[in-house]
Amino acid sequence: MIRIGIVGYGNLARGAECAIAQNPDMCLAAVFTRRDPAAVTIRTPDVPVVKLGDIAQWKDRIDILLICGGSATDLPEMTPALARDFHVIDSFDNHSNIPDHYAAVDAAARETGHIALISAGWDPGLFSINRLYAEAVLPEGKNYTFWGKGVSQGHSDAVRRIPGVVDCRQYTIPVEQAMEAVRAGKDPELTTRQKHTRLCYVVAAEGADRAAIEDAIKTMPSYFADYDTTVEFITAEELQRDHSGLPHGGSVIRSGVTGWDRECRQTIEYKLTLESNPQFTASVLVAATRAVMKMYQRGERGCKTVFDIAPADLSRFSREEIIAHLL
Repeated sequence: MIRIGIVGYGNLARGAECAIAQNPDMCLAAVFTRRDPAAVTIRTPDVPVVKLGDIAQWKDRIDILLICGGSATDLPEMTPALARDFHVIDSFDNHSNIPDHYAAVDAAARETGHIALISAGWDPGLFSINRLYAEAVLPEGKNYTFWGKGVSQGHSDAVRRIPGVVDCRQYTIPVEQAMEAVRAGKDPELTTRQKHTRLCYVVAAEGADRAAIEDAIKTMPSYFADYDTTVEFITAEELQRDHSGLPHGGSVIRSGVTGWDRECRQTIEYKLTLESNPQFTASVLVAATRAVMKMYQRGERGCKTVFDIAPADLSRFSREEIIAHLL
């Protein structure tokens, strides 16, 4: 049994708890929180909720930690810090900052002989693998990634960190004309702004400067500055009534050519339609715990990404069973 600890208990962590319960070779050992543990109620019977400050006492009772924090401020600090004492997995999703995050986590994990997997969700994560496969198979072509329509947890979290914001749901919306041009094999040159728009439903605190909040959102580097972004202020009741779900999804498309005269147009498309973004992301993290433990047992150390995982390492079944039933 892989003994898993969960850090945090928000939407992603609750999804991870459910996913662990679906895997017979895993068990939830503890949930660690910055809140008062007595105020956190989890679903798994007889599993303790522990103050995050006491996590070092669990070194011998946890095989791997799932760090379920936000990419804006939590993971850049928490993942390197915890990788010194535990094997860890996170879902860091700020694409432009992944190289810096990788370097920090790699240094911390190698310092104490641990292994860490970062950016292990669906994008980055599963979509990253599909981009790599598609580019390798069709060397003459172009990759396109479209997200949504759906709620981005990381972007919503980034908005909630702005002073005066009580809550937020941020929707990423693909530009339909751009997707149609790609599927038609036109290989368009698309800027970031031409591929997606962003829509933010924001609940502001009473008396908050709404103009300042809107400006802070629209000018936020890496998250909104490169997109056409619409900000709509609504009440908490409206947010709960109309935007309580967390759907998402998207497509990775590669359009390329094959043949001596490049006469054949080939298109690869990988698509996800998700009713719950956090539950699906959590399911990826939970499956990845097997791979991390297998890599560690083979002597690997330091920071890893999904590109380093052999597909068979994700499965709980034997090599013979995989070949017989999935190949």
